[in-house]
Amino acid sequence: MKDYEALSKKHFDAQAADYDAKDTVLCSREGKISCRDIAVLLQDKSYDSLLDVGCGTGFLIDMLAGQKPAYYVGLDLSTEMIKMAKQKNIAGADFMEGSADKLPFPDDSFDIVTCSQSFHHYPYPDKAMSEAFRVLKKGGLYILSDTGIGGLGAWIDNHIFFKLATSGDCHTTDRKGIARMMEKAGFTVTDSRQISGMIYTVTGRRPQ
Repeated sequence: MKDYEALSKKHFDAQAADYDAKDTVLCSREGKISCRDIAVLLQDKSYDSLLDVGCGTGFLIDMLAGQKPAYYVGLDLSTEMIKMAKQKNIAGADFMEGSADKLPFPDDSFDIVTCSQSFHHYPYPDKAMSEAFRVLKKGGLYILSDTGIGGLGAWIDNHIFFKLATSGDCHTTDRKGIARMMEKAGFTVTDSRQISGMIYTVTGRRPQ
């Protein structure tokens, strides 16, 4: 298998400077739709700490910090994305480089873990899901919003648009598949819905 993380990092490093300003299918449109949906879901939720995995430029955390004071952490593979996020100087937020399948946090660290429009790029999705479960506190929520591509669609996305993966890297990320993956990781799925076209949001709770 290719060094998927290195290729992904290179791709998103190149997008970072224009990511917030652009609003295209191949750049940030789906990400912004997912982030806005997550922000709506969290409006009435009580939490003190939140980790956003695959945070990009901190678009979601910037919105959430405007809604509710809390301790926010954004993690992303891309050096340039993290640089852009830090430049926003978001109150109560820290940003760091890291991988979704090797989260650099102790067990039971966060009330909420979010992931928007990055999960379908992960070469080890089951591990990433398990890591989200591990760092959540008991009773915490994992909110995953992504685009429902799989099979040929995932191959086109990764090979043609992003030029990242070998055939073995593609994995199905449809809404039902994500719900099954969450349940396998130990979550109780509390909400699963289509929000716009092929974009969905699935919420899982770590049992008490």
